[in-house]
Amino acid sequence: MQLYNTLSAEERAIMIDDAGKQRLTLSFYAYAKIQDPQKFRNDLFVAWNALDALGRIYVASEGINAQMSVPAENFEAFRETLEVYDFMKGIRLNVAVEQDDHSFLKLTIKVRHKIVADGLNDDTFDVTNIGVHLKAKEFNEILDDPNTIVVDFRNHYESEVGHFKGAITPDVETFRESLPIINEQLKDHKDDKNLVMYCTGGIRCEKASAYFKHQGFKNVYQLEGGIINYAKQLKEEGLESKFIGKNFVFDNRLGERITDDIISQCHQCGKPCDNHTNCENDGCHLLFIQCDDCKAAMENCCSTECLEIIHMPLVDQVRLRTGKQVGNKVFRKGKSENLKFKHSGELPETALGTAQKPADIRQKIKVKKVLLGKAEHYYVKAQVGQFTVENHELNSGDRILISGPTTGEQELVLDKIIVDGTETQTAKVGDKVTFEVPFRIRLSDKVYKILD
Repeated sequence: MQLYNTLSAEERAIMIDDAGKQRLTLSFYAYAKIQDPQKFRNDLFVAWNALDALGRIYVASEGINAQMSVPAENFEAFRETLEVYDFMKGIRLNVAVEQDDHSFLKLTIKVRHKIVADGLNDDTFDVTNIGVHLKAKEFNEILDDPNTIVVDFRNHYESEVGHFKGAITPDVETFRESLPIINEQLKDHKDDKNLVMYCTGGIRCEKASAYFKHQGFKNVYQLEGGIINYAKQLKEEGLESKFIGKNFVFDNRLGERITDDIISQCHQCGKPCDNHTNCENDGCHLLFIQCDDCKAAMENCCSTECLEIIHMPLVDQVRLRTGKQVGNKVFRKGKSENLKFKHSGELPETALGTAQKPADIRQKIKVKKVLLGKAEHYYVKAQVGQFTVENHELNSGDRILISGPTTGEQELVLDKIIVDGTETQTAKVGDKVTFEVPFRIRLSDKVYKILD
């Protein structure tokens, strides 16, 4: 019985492209008492793997929290796998505003202590005594009430690119940090104000609303289904959006647009921008906002230091990371002194720019291809790239595709290939092959053979 992924993300992406079928990105959660979370996890994996459902899912004795990508043709069959469980009968599935077939490329189901890290002791208060759920129209109406205080229970890098007008946006890195901060900040308004809260899909507010009712707040409300469901209702009912900007999401899209307003800036040059990226340096991976111009100039890096590192031989990059804490263990998530135009805490509500509508929402090029290997080095003056062949054979005359976040999708036909200094007709698995590449490539780039 298969209980874990057997395909890499690259292999899965190729399969999705080859299938050529629409996928739906969706999310859902449910609080419930689960007696055996590990068995529950295994049963879900078997059922969902059979439907080609992918995603990131957390299960615990308190319930389930899931963000997923499901083939559209399997949507109803997927729903049936949920309704096997009484606590998920009729569950709301938040379907994304913007779709991308590559939003998730693996099925990862993890057993956790909690489905959301809130830092609370659930035995000290009634977690079922939650706030009043508000639909989009009701939410808009209560925001117009002068006695309303609206709070964003997301993190600083989420609220920076989009938030509700007039919302308190705590300068926090985790959900658990925001609870005591808001409790202290609003302690004098427990009786006379409406405490209205929202988050991405609603799950954080389920626990937060119960916590604040326990703290003595009399009038507690929450946006039902979060920003995702709010955006859906806006379209269905033709309502005014009181949310401005983009909704950050935790999949490969990193965001879905709610309004065309850009309210944030490129963290490197200050140009209006709300596109997140992760630093290309594997020892950093800092999450930050980067415009296309800076992306090209900095090659997806957050700093000149990281830019220098990605051009080192791979063995030297690994040596730099050895024995050190890396990535988010070093940097506060989305924060670094290198990011000159980073904003958090009190955020603007004035648009700095207007987003251009893409013709196709970040869909991958539908080309039949197989993964050959990855880039190892690029010799700038000679315009020659070096690659390691990891799968299949590479032959002179093959049409290939080189793909990467900065490089994009570049095709070329191989006139000549060299292995170990000698021109050859065929490069086999394990060979380091060099050939002319008339454009700059990066260490993160992958090389594919295009199939006829």
